[in-house]
Amino acid sequence: MQMTFHRKLPIPQEVKKTFPVTEEMRQAKEKRDNEIRAVFEGKSDKFILVIGPCSADSSEPVLEYLSRLRRMEDQVSDKIIIIPRIYPNKPRTTGQG
Repeated sequence: MQMTFHRKLPIPQEVKKTFPVTEEMRQAKEKRDNEIRAVFEGKSDKFILVIGPCSADSSEPVLEYLSRLRRMEDQVSDKIIIIPRIYPNKPRTTGQG
């Protein structure tokens, strides 16, 4: 199989340098990870809802959608953990793969 590389993907350390995480963000992620882990380990009776759309064309509608989804999650957070799955830069198929 022949491939053409257009650009090298950054390694995780490069991404972390480009997009530093604050202590507040780190703590929020750790809390969320623990809540999700508790569901999978059977320590929580909450449901996990992974919801799309899995691709979008522009960032503005995605941000609006996420803000509405967040308000909804606040209303059901005692029963459901909502995990959005949205990628606004999804590459399209070219027919060569």
